[in-house]
Amino acid sequence: MTRLLIIQPDASDPLGPLGDWLTDAGAELDVRLLPDDGLPDGLDGYRGVLCLGGGMAAEDDAKHPWLADVRRLLSKAAMQNLPTLGICLGAQLLAVATGGRVEVGRDGPEVGPHLVAKKDAAWIDPLFADLPLMQDVLQFHTDAITRLPPGAELLASAPRYANQAFRLGRCAYGVQFHIETTPAVVESWAADSPGEAEFARPGSLEHDALVTVHADIEETWRPFAQRFVRLAAGELEPAAGSQRTLPLA
Repeated sequence: MTRLLIIQPDASDPLGPLGDWLTDAGAELDVRLLPDDGLPDGLDGYRGVLCLGGGMAAEDDAKHPWLADVRRLLSKAAMQNLPTLGICLGAQLLAVATGGRVEVGRDGPEVGPHLVAKKDAAWIDPLFADLPLMQDVLQFHTDAITRLPPGAELLASAPRYANQAFRLGRCAYGVQFHIETTPAVVESWAADSPGEAEFARPGSLEHDALVTVHADIEETWRPFAQRFVRLAAGELEPAAGSQRTLPLA
């Protein structure tokens, strides 16, 4: 089995169907719900790392001091060329940990079903190459990655916030959007954050609309999750190495 460390910063954002896609592809998951479960002392024994989203900011250490440990672990994974995937907050934590910048989005929250588009570098990337040009995703964030880490490749973009997906080094990835949600999870976020939910397109957070978009998300992102497991297992060649050194936070 390909053992993956799953970092869950917030109970409100569980692994959801993404967990099933990963295990169906042959992964064994060690899920750590923070802060109660804690983080492992190191990355020995893991073939990959995945960090989920959460309601806190990427540098909200005053309220959540353990975020610094998450950033250090993600930086270490990237430096060791351990296959890594950060989702929403996870992507922001990865970006900050390796020299990028995350700020409150100047154009307001990005919420609801959206499309992101592949950039040139994505067409030769081992995880992104087989994705369609336009990908269905679920957005629910107020902060944005305003500067990518040095040497990072932009893989997907969108009109409101450009830095939607990136790769750092050979196999550390961040995606600003969600691929792990269910309609029920999104509905709970909308109920808990009505101010942010108002930024969604009219009707896009209704139950039937969410059911439809999540079916589209599964069609696109289940194979992506399978490729991530193959990458972690050593069955898929990582991207060509960068000549630039990854910075430590």
